[in-house]
Amino acid sequence: MSDDTLLSIEQLTVAFDGVPAVSALDLAIRNGERVALVGESGSGKSVTALAVLRLLADAQISGAIRFAGEDLLAKSERAMRGVRGADIAMVFQEPMTALNPLLTIGEQIAEAVIQHEDVSRAEARLRAIKLLDRTGIEAAERRVDHYAHQLSGGQRQRATIAMALACRPRLLIADEPTTALDVTVRAQILDLLLDLQREAARQRGMAVLMITHDLNLVRRFADRVAVMERGRLVEVGEVERVFAQPEHPYTKRLIESRPRRAVVPVLPLAPVVLAASDVTVTYTSPRPGFAGWFGRERFDAVKRVSLALREGETVGIVGESGSGKSTLAMAMLGLQSATQGQVVFEDAPLDAWRGARRKALRARMQVVFQDPYSSLSPRQTVESIVGEGLALHRPDLSQTERRDRVMATLREVGLDRTVLQRYPHEFSGGQRQRIAIARALIVEPRVLVLDEPTSALDVSIQQQVLGLLTELQAKHNLAYVFITHDLEVIRAMAHRIAVMRAGEIVEQGDAERVIDAPEHPYTRRLLEAAFGRAA
Repeated sequence: MSDDTLLSIEQLTVAFDGVPAVSALDLAIRNGERVALVGESGSGKSVTALAVLRLLADAQISGAIRFAGEDLLAKSERAMRGVRGADIAMVFQEPMTALNPLLTIGEQIAEAVIQHEDVSRAEARLRAIKLLDRTGIEAAERRVDHYAHQLSGGQRQRATIAMALACRPRLLIADEPTTALDVTVRAQILDLLLDLQREAARQRGMAVLMITHDLNLVRRFADRVAVMERGRLVEVGEVERVFAQPEHPYTKRLIESRPRRAVVPVLPLAPVVLAASDVTVTYTSPRPGFAGWFGRERFDAVKRVSLALREGETVGIVGESGSGKSTLAMAMLGLQSATQGQVVFEDAPLDAWRGARRKALRARMQVVFQDPYSSLSPRQTVESIVGEGLALHRPDLSQTERRDRVMATLREVGLDRTVLQRYPHEFSGGQRQRIAIARALIVEPRVLVLDEPTSALDVSIQQQVLGLLTELQAKHNLAYVFITHDLEVIRAMAHRIAVMRAGEIVEQGDAERVIDAPEHPYTRRLLEAAFGRAA
């Protein structure tokens, strides 16, 4: 171990009930260095980080973890409490679960300072305000007294970063700190971490261990990258070298798993199957404070939007959270009661689809949701989940015919008959999303709304699902409304792109034109945040 090494992990093995999650891992991090630990879900990244902080109560750990020359595995639990937060701090992936809902943000930051330093509560509060201000939260003097639920996702993540930096740690572990954030907020958080790390490096040499599967983030942030597969470290090196000349087959596969454009051209005379004209969706809510007794506020989530979708076409709707993407899609499906304007499906306004025709409409337009973990009933078998739509829309089919259709649809999405009697918890995220796609396909829809269908998936599984969607579109001539904030995915999948901001479409057009030559400043800002360039 060199004099410059801050953290040295030697032959680390972590097992649960005798089954290794991490095996013989060696990794060193120098003072002031930024290291990215990458790999798919289940590769052992987060387990490694939690082992460093000794936060794995039920694990069997062997090897050595040395921080500033001291073996952390040999320390008592009381001694480790002095290390956590003060010397090594962690930023977790989901800030809503990392923050205490019963304490204000300021109280939680001040608590960390008081725990490790001899300061008064007033001094700790002042430091909390300075930290919130430093991490880019506006009106920090006011926000310091807010609770987690009163902040946006980006503000909550900034607050957890402020908490982690409260005691000026020498090592910051960031576990997927930007995964749940919009592309622009993600870029802001990344720039913030870079600024804070450089500032701290000049003072104490703070190092950062970034755990992520976002390869764009790795390229922009890290000095070195370490790649994990099934609990083992398979490659370590300088970022530019690893991306330009990966040595291990798994590293090559990860890099090649980035979305690739493979859209099938739309037929010149393809009919319009779904069209929105001047659609507005308005919500009302009580006015804040005493004024709520005397009236309600109106909020236009979607404002006079017009959009058309042709047979065999993918229209990508992109924008930040709250821009109105999902609200517009639900309005086009006829699932928003507060909708003004007109939506036409197969040459008939949605209002004309009544009675038995309304039931047929539900079969013709289907949705695949973002999270395959929560969109499938845990109490139903795969056969029941996929066949449920047939039971509703095709009651004329016998049980044998229904099962045959279920098996045929499962084969289309790459699953076989062995899955029929299994439950969702027995499958990986990618398999669950295939089941969700099969459930939508079995009723033979013309339009599929895909609401962030790959954001919860690893990059290689994401590529598989995108390839499957492309194949299914070509085979069945499906029309897709693809909602996402991942511009790499939309560049790979969409024929046309509509960019939404504050309920309005600020730009729309051919996908490659919008990506390569954006016209609106907001589109350029999204592209710069996603790719590090304006076009």
